[in-house]
Amino acid sequence: MKTWLKRIGLVLFALVLAGGGLAIVKREEITRLIAVNTLFAPEKIVANFSNMRGAFLWTPLSEDAGPPLPQGTDTPLPPEADTWIAERRITGLIVLRGGEITHESYHLGTGPDDLRISWSVAKSFLSLLTGILVDEGRIALSDPVEKYAPELASSAYAGATVQDVLQMESGVAFNEDYFDPDSDINRMGRVIALGGALDDFTAALDTRDRVPGERMKYVSMDTHVLGMVLRGATGASVPDLMAEKLIEPMGIGPAYFVTDGEGTAFVLGGLNMRTRDYARMGLMVAQGGRLDGEQIVPENWVNISTVPSARTEAGRMRYGYQWWMPADGRPGEVMAQGVYGQFVYIDRARDVVIAVNSADRGFREAGVSEGNIEMFRAIAAAQ
Repeated sequence: MKTWLKRIGLVLFALVLAGGGLAIVKREEITRLIAVNTLFAPEKIVANFSNMRGAFLWTPLSEDAGPPLPQGTDTPLPPEADTWIAERRITGLIVLRGGEITHESYHLGTGPDDLRISWSVAKSFLSLLTGILVDEGRIALSDPVEKYAPELASSAYAGATVQDVLQMESGVAFNEDYFDPDSDINRMGRVIALGGALDDFTAALDTRDRVPGERMKYVSMDTHVLGMVLRGATGASVPDLMAEKLIEPMGIGPAYFVTDGEGTAFVLGGLNMRTRDYARMGLMVAQGGRLDGEQIVPENWVNISTVPSARTEAGRMRYGYQWWMPADGRPGEVMAQGVYGQFVYIDRARDVVIAVNSADRGFREAGVSEGNIEMFRAIAAAQ
């Protein structure tokens, strides 16, 4: 961390010299860069995850609060849940059984109206939006991504299909290590902080480490490419599309997207909303794309996107179209998940949905992923 702080200081000093003084340097960009550098600091991470608008540019999806979820009978959590909540730094936990809330709690000073960052849970939202556009005939999964995003024609993404990026099988080489300050994912974060363009960053990726469609490797920029495809196919922004086709029909709000300097949504992880609304999305998926009597997402898309289809390594978590399934998963068991402990867990067989927001700096430690799945299953079984 000290090396990284020194590196940030040198960058800022260089900006000052280049501009002739602090008056020339864009103060907001420096503020955002510093905010990114301390985003996951132990003393700040909980508050930061409820206030991403303080660190990044953003655009609203919905300003008004949606209707409340039905309240069911409170059901006690398993005895080991208290320890899990404390160790995993859970901030919000909602359990639905049969579409009704059977448990709702908030921790570490957060509350029901906090708009929590989803990180990669946002990828599953984008999958749902993709399914709607595929059903409308605007996108074909077999098309190369450059058909909709011509700026990718000379990048490592050229020739990868829409289905390839949905399944994280683009073949693009990308370092996703959040703990390495020089990783590709952290370079991308600095692009956002400095008001750069994610499309330009993505089009500049020029190295492959495997053939497209050959093997699944988690590359978050694949989801950004999916967003480029949706924009290219419709001529509309992802926030506008999502607000019209998902957020408003589901009754979600308030909600917003983090954006880059061009106003392009950070679709791979920048969605922010209440924990209740993450649960609402899970309920819609559990009901085959229906909510409050309305078919919002085609049922066929829900069914094909939430089953294992990507070429994952044996014994590892399985993957579909921007959705995860446990390695030993049962039919109907699927998850949206994001770094630092964000989850929407769905058990369609038990009719249970669990939405979790966290600030878990230990999310990558051995056994944590397996322990989370065990807890979700224990909570589901207790309903």
